[in-house]
Amino acid sequence: MHSGDNARSGQRLALITGASSGIGAAFARALATRGYSLVLVARRRDRMEQLAVELGRLGGAVAEVMVADLARDEDLEAVARRITAEERLELLVNNAGFGALGDHHQADIRRQMEMHRVHILATVRLTHAALGGLVARGRGGVINVSSVAAFARMPGHASYNATKTWMNAFTECLHLELKTAGSPVRIQALCPGYTYTGFHDALGLERSQVMPLRGFWMSAEFVVAESLKAFDRGAWLVVPGWRYRWVVGVLKHTPGFLLRPLLMQFARRRPDSRKSEP
Repeated sequence: MHSGDNARSGQRLALITGASSGIGAAFARALATRGYSLVLVARRRDRMEQLAVELGRLGGAVAEVMVADLARDEDLEAVARRITAEERLELLVNNAGFGALGDHHQADIRRQMEMHRVHILATVRLTHAALGGLVARGRGGVINVSSVAAFARMPGHASYNATKTWMNAFTECLHLELKTAGSPVRIQALCPGYTYTGFHDALGLERSQVMPLRGFWMSAEFVVAESLKAFDRGAWLVVPGWRYRWVVGVLKHTPGFLLRPLLMQFARRRPDSRKSEP
């Protein structure tokens, strides 16, 4: 199930899911510069092996490659066992995820169920596997990669919006549990907006169609830098970029009877929102 060099003895370790590209790969690069050894988890071995070589060149970071599809129970349990057995684990980044387009009644239900498995069940399982050891050791934490979409209710994106909303609620509850227990272990929900990754490419969408305003697109490196700065100061929720903090403020404070018609109008104008899952 996994391959690669063993991490250096005694060096703190981070495990990143969805590590083959985008935000996951950016986390790997940033954490390597912070002196972490890494376990990279994703489905695409070739991309992770290329990244592992790159990380070694960055500064001698050791990166182990673990091929897993977190929508599959056996793969998910293998990753959970890897986490539980690793006494040097200091950070878990639950980054694996994907989108699927189309109204729910027309969408491929298998793909919809896979999204719930990856966004919710995998996050629950791996966070549980990590927190026991982290709390016992009194250090480290978990970053759950959510989305600004957690604050919206968009037609054509029901499962994505709902699972990211759940992720924020789950993270906040765990933050309160850890604070109540007096634990120094930290947990964060990272909520990026439009980010230059392979996310929209996988959906077959042109970025100019999704969001024509270039100022709303962020680099994965910026998103990760904002996340880690917030993690260092113990913030449980981070929305990178002032534009998106403004958007979230509007979404949170606009009455529903005004907001819902605006979201419906916005959805009708977006070509991706009405596209059915193939």
